Amino acid sequence: MTTTMISKLRENGNFSALVSQTMTCHVDSEFRYLLFTIYYSIIFILGFVANTYVLWLFWRLYAKKKLNEIKIFIVNLTTADLLFLVTLPMWIVYYNYRGNWIMPSFLCNIAGYLFFVNTYCSVAFLGVITYNRYQAVTRPISTVQSSTRRRGIYVTLAIWILIGVPSIYFLVDDGTTPEGHVIRCFERYDTTTNTTPILAFHVIICVCFFIAFLLVLVCNAFIIRTLLSKTVQTRRSTRVRQRALWLVTTVLTVFTVCFVPHHLVDLPWTLMVLNKWDISCQRKKLLNDIHQATLVFLGANCVLDPIIYCFLTKKFRKHLSENFKNIKDSRKCSRQTTETGMEGMVQLDDCIPASPKP
Repeated sequence: MTTTMISKLRENGNFSALVSQTMTCHVDSEFRYLLFTIYYSIIFILGFVANTYVLWLFWRLYAKKKLNEIKIFIVNLTTADLLFLVTLPMWIVYYNYRGNWIMPSFLCNIAGYLFFVNTYCSVAFLGVITYNRYQAVTRPISTVQSSTRRRGIYVTLAIWILIGVPSIYFLVDDGTTPEGHVIRCFERYDTTTNTTPILAFHVIICVCFFIAFLLVLVCNAFIIRTLLSKTVQTRRSTRVRQRALWLVTTVLTVFTVCFVPHHLVDLPWTLMVLNKWDISCQRKKLLNDIHQATLVFLGANCVLDPIIYCFLTKKFRKHLSENFKNIKDSRKCSRQTTETGMEGMVQLDDCIPASPKP
């Protein structure tokens, strides 16, 4: 039957056209090269400054104290973000050369490994931070009384091991793939071999992510219900409730904007590149464009994560506001000093910022 169909196609002159269409279906998203070169440059600058500042501030505030559970999670979430941010210059070069990995291949493995580790460590730490806040809101007495430092260390080690060890695959596998005149980095798979393990790997990733996302949704729903059901009696309790609601909103925003779109598209895209989903060339290009767009949102979590810290610890928020106030006062003092010139009308005491108390 297949031979008969091919014969009819040849008679009608459509067989060569069909083969030509199949061979010329080059799936690529041209817009991504300029977009990611600029976008990752911005993310690198903003994210590196913000996350480095967070770590410095935590060291400044808690250098002589033991970190509790929530602060352990924050420090490790910041560390995961920084591990990804240090690889961004390599990705910037990669996209600037239009998807051609001109660096040594082992750097591609390191970049892919840290990209994966950051993504799913961020998901995991945001999940346990949400669960921690759920306990603090719904069971405040037992949460305060329990010794949480040791538990925070154990949970943190478990997250790094469960995500970091399986990700070694990205270090030992050859991440570079020749394609025409360029070398791709973790963008193509060898479809001539057995691709079932690759597909199974992506299925497990997506299932685990949506389980974590469901946990975040349920915990935040309970947090919101508990906060809104409590009678507000003082101005302080009003501020505490507002901060908690802002925290819930920020965490849900990070999950919904940064992570959910990518994981909705990841499985269909994987099926496409593994040649397990037979769709038209036009739909392949559209799906690849959408997949590249989700990577834009995925990279934003390194900049959005530091915003969460402002709603988690009062001391961190206070110190942050004091630093910004000191910067503002210093600029104001400098401007006044310049304007007064020789008159010396500015009081020096007003120009000295208050030294922060660690």
